[in-house]
Amino acid sequence: MSSDSKSLVPARAKGAAVSEHASEDEGLKIRLEKKIRLKVDLRLCTIAGLLCSLNLLDSGIISSASVTSMLKDLGLDQGNRYSVSILIFTAASVCFQLPATLAVRILGPRIFFAIITFGFGLITLCTAFIHSWKQMIVMRVLLGIFMSGIYPGLALLISSWYRREELQLRFAFLQCGEVIVFASGGIVNFGLNNLDGRGGLKGWQWMYIVQGLMACIIGIATYWWIVDFPENAQWSHHFLDEGETKMAVARIQQDRGDVVPTPFSWPEVLKHFLDLKVYGFAATFFLLNLVSTALSYFLPIILKNGMGFSTNKAILLSAPPYYYAVIPVLISSRIGDKYRLRGAVISFNSLCLIAGFGMLGFSDQVTVRYIGTYLATGAYISNWAALNSYQANNITGQWKRAVTAAAVTACNGLGGVAGSFIVRQNEAPRYFTAIWVSMGYTLPDFLSGMEG
Repeated sequence: MSSDSKSLVPARAKGAAVSEHASEDEGLKIRLEKKIRLKVDLRLCTIAGLLCSLNLLDSGIISSASVTSMLKDLGLDQGNRYSVSILIFTAASVCFQLPATLAVRILGPRIFFAIITFGFGLITLCTAFIHSWKQMIVMRVLLGIFMSGIYPGLALLISSWYRREELQLRFAFLQCGEVIVFASGGIVNFGLNNLDGRGGLKGWQWMYIVQGLMACIIGIATYWWIVDFPENAQWSHHFLDEGETKMAVARIQQDRGDVVPTPFSWPEVLKHFLDLKVYGFAATFFLLNLVSTALSYFLPIILKNGMGFSTNKAILLSAPPYYYAVIPVLISSRIGDKYRLRGAVISFNSLCLIAGFGMLGFSDQVTVRYIGTYLATGAYISNWAALNSYQANNITGQWKRAVTAAAVTACNGLGGVAGSFIVRQNEAPRYFTAIWVSMGYTLPDFLSGMEG
């Protein structure tokens, strides 16, 4: 063997050793990232699912109570008072959306979410003791104010902790927690309605008392349970150590480069309203919530007046479609993240939504109509996760993401305002206005998905 060949042997051996060492370092980094993601999933996605469920807890209580004596007891059965009570909640929430979202960044998630969750629970509890529709309007305004920061604040916090290709599944976790709590709330409301007359209280009053008290307890636990933003992870209670915090910050910085926000100023915040993408994403959420409100607030009424079920059966049967929704939201989100698909998933879900409303509106069989509620519910909940990850993937910068989250949630709320008026009692059992509007307004989401 020549001297040149002999000299190559140690060099090759050294190169192999360096390559092996680099491979070990990369493997260690991957394992550490998985460990950090798991910790964040267990601490953030769990409590976020509970807090986000408060968005649906309110609609679950009032929709279940709407088929009891509550409407008559409070005078909400006159004219459009029930629809107005839903509208006024949304209007109050929309007005406080932007300042509430900015407050998450300024006060920190632990303080902010603990205060608004406890406040929401206290107001819900007090609603059990009102005596008129005017008092209900006041309570709905207060509930809207306290609820205004929950959804956009959680969307901002979750998008701060994960890389873009990880987001849809995490939003799906959030949505699963939300719909499971909401569906269970329907079963709980069924049981609580059977307490009608106990302690001199109506069944609907027990719904507000029990679930308001539960929300207060969750609010107290939130202070220790929820985590701060990545750069302030050390302020969270028993969460990441110093090395894990640095790794969490580094992985997000590498993905988006916006971990640490620029100093707050109103010009810095408001300039982002000049970006047309913000309005495009806001419009898609307006259309989605118009459809979801028609189902979430009015499903028990549709089941009772549209399909002929009794009061208790209508409350009970409104729960299973939400349990079913966990399946499509997890499957579609896993596919979306794994293959980095957003538009195709949104379009597929939109087609399922149109099919579900078609079954609900145009079939003569109650079974087919009820199955249609499954398809429609699973589709709009799946699209909620898909659209959230779609906008989060295309928006960078802490304040811009805060503005987008607020704008999206505000228009989401305005969609709820529109949705509260498309289910008309005099159109039972078909509710054609709600059916046609929901199907027609789903088409833009389908088309936006095709473009994405």
